[in-house]
Amino acid sequence: MSQTPMTPQGTSAPRENSPPQPRTSPESAAPASPGPSTGRLVGVDLARALAVFGMYVVHIGPPLSATTGVASWIRYLADGHSSVLFATLAGFSLMLIAGRREPKTGLAGRQAKARIAIRALVLLALGTAMATEYGGVIILGFYGVYFLLALPLVRLRARTLAITAAALALVTPQLAFVLNALVTDPIRQSINAYDPLHRLSNVGVLDLLLSGFYPALTWMSFVITGMALGRLDLSSGTVQRRLAALGAALTVAAYGMSLLLAGKGALRSMAEDGPSSGGSGSLPLDSGSVPLDSGSFPDMPASSLLTAGPHSGTTFDIIGSAGVAILVIVGATVAMDRLPRLRRLAKPVIAVGTMSLTAYVGHFLAQSALSLPAGTSTQQSWAPLLMFILGATLFAAVWSRFFRRGPLEYLLHAATNSAKHIR
Repeated sequence: MSQTPMTPQGTSAPRENSPPQPRTSPESAAPASPGPSTGRLVGVDLARALAVFGMYVVHIGPPLSATTGVASWIRYLADGHSSVLFATLAGFSLMLIAGRREPKTGLAGRQAKARIAIRALVLLALGTAMATEYGGVIILGFYGVYFLLALPLVRLRARTLAITAAALALVTPQLAFVLNALVTDPIRQSINAYDPLHRLSNVGVLDLLLSGFYPALTWMSFVITGMALGRLDLSSGTVQRRLAALGAALTVAAYGMSLLLAGKGALRSMAEDGPSSGGSGSLPLDSGSVPLDSGSFPDMPASSLLTAGPHSGTTFDIIGSAGVAILVIVGATVAMDRLPRLRRLAKPVIAVGTMSLTAYVGHFLAQSALSLPAGTSTQQSWAPLLMFILGATLFAAVWSRFFRRGPLEYLLHAATNSAKHIR
């Protein structure tokens, strides 16, 4: 989401819950402890909205090279981190379907898995269709792969999921580095020649799994981290404090260690270093278009594994970015839980989070319809970005007053209804 995959998610497969109300939708309900706090789910919607706006910054705002001061910090933080937040929230969304605190079993469990599989296929199809126009910057197809790969894990406990995410973060970047070096251009061309997805959109199975902007091999760490968060009681003060401490520790340790080992350039954003993503949409690469995650950079030195820039796809980057995502989710949850006045004021923004798929797809369509420059070197003004943020907020606020789900969320929900016939 680039990695701007962004869903993503909600664009992740964004959660289909009702507009911000002091209640939890049946879809989100889980066998949790009595009287759960509404802030835990409203906070997730707020985090989704922040991820949406972060994607807007990457795709619509000026490039990092054209910003200074506070604007540079905003642009830098949006690079990569917004798409990572989307992927993490995608994992959380899976738990809303598969059972929040306790996994669904029996018939309910089978139907939940079927719903996830259907969502995955719909997102893969939608992502492929959009990639034909906008290139590999679209994260939805990657989301579909994440969901399919996560299916065997939906019944695991939080501790097991956390250990799995940590193990993947430690191992997969090195594995991706080796595989990208071994899979030479002739091999890629041979694989792509028989790949219908690549023929349709130039984003094939190899891109989705290994060499794309948000390759599943390294990005599943974020999804599984979100799944672990989904199994926790985010309304518990003890859990909130521990997660905040964990997120801060991961962020400081990963980025600090990278700076120590790789020098002052370790955290440099490489989002603008790569080639164009292609597609008539002329959209920029986001931090997903980095050396280790892209087949366009097969000759990167091994020393690049010590960097942590967005999104270099290294162990340090994955751990640090996961830490940032945890801090954002916990911070949004705490704010919505303990500041009711802020929750009321933020209601229009929260509404964007409840229909993040619509907001994500909509901003691409609106850019094309309005012929707006997208994060290119010629884009210097922040006005288009502010216009999109205000437009999305206004649309979501009005729509949520009359409907429980966003337009695309309704369609996605309808597509998964056939899962109720599973026996």
